Amino acid sequence: MKKKKFNIKNELFTHTYSIVARDSKTGQMGVGVQSHYFSVGSVVSWGESGVGVVATQSLVNVSFGLRGLELLKQEKSPQEALDMLLSDDDGRDVRQVAILDAQGRVAAYTGSKCIKHAGHIEGNHFSVQANMMLSDRVWSSMAKAFETSEDLPLPERIIKTMEAAETVGGDIRGKQSAAILIVGSKAAKNKWEDKIIDLRVEDNEQPVNELSRLLKLHRAYKHMDKGDLAIEHNDMEKALKEYDSALNMFPENLEMKFWTAVSLANNQKIKEALELFKTIFKKDNNWRLLTERLPESGLLNLTKNELEEILSL
Repeated sequence: MKKKKFNIKNELFTHTYSIVARDSKTGQMGVGVQSHYFSVGSVVSWGESGVGVVATQSLVNVSFGLRGLELLKQEKSPQEALDMLLSDDDGRDVRQVAILDAQGRVAAYTGSKCIKHAGHIEGNHFSVQANMMLSDRVWSSMAKAFETSEDLPLPERIIKTMEAAETVGGDIRGKQSAAILIVGSKAAKNKWEDKIIDLRVEDNEQPVNELSRLLKLHRAYKHMDKGDLAIEHNDMEKALKEYDSALNMFPENLEMKFWTAVSLANNQKIKEALELFKTIFKKDNNWRLLTERLPESGLLNLTKNELEEILSL
């Protein structure tokens, strides 16, 4: 039987640098990528909890993402999966691909016709790869940054690796978009829980810096989520702790201020709550309207006088 060819007629010029990596302590796996290309994360980054991650770039064959993950699920090693993907691709000379599995094994490939400077380095539980770079030091700088930042959580470690690429020139065309994708060590119980972190900067003059800010915001909103859950279970003390943690990370964020104020009020810390509510209402009166509606939903437990005092600010 003749082998099917997987040719991509409308190839995408996602010349870029990326990293695929695994945290040996948590088992989490991730992809980080930056390029002078719009929405690079929607094309390059692929991953599935308990399976692995794939970065497919250069004149990208987008099918390598899902097909690579499927081959890993068939218990192929990253190298076996990579060999199979390239074997039926007429454009293999212009491809760049990296695959990492849940065991931390990696395989990477840089086609002979990738636009220089191009190359990759496979390391312990990671691979870094780049093409169309200003300097041939990009991928070695990335590898060094990853190897010397073991103290950081995997997402922050990936960001640090991407920042290192920028210090030696990065993409010769400049910067536009960036993304980070994190999946778990084991298959997710629910499909919608598969991606632990999935952040993208689609078009920005400083995409890696913006991605770093979004990652911090993601961390803060995880505290917000825990606070919401605590309120749902009527644990106002824990809700206050979680909302306060979020607010400490982003002290000017009105929503974080608001729910911290609500939690303070629910914990009978009315004086502290009043100070926050006053600041919030001054900046946006809609939060006052929302406050008035919360008691009916059981989210703000105050006496009539206490509520009136807050709303009169």
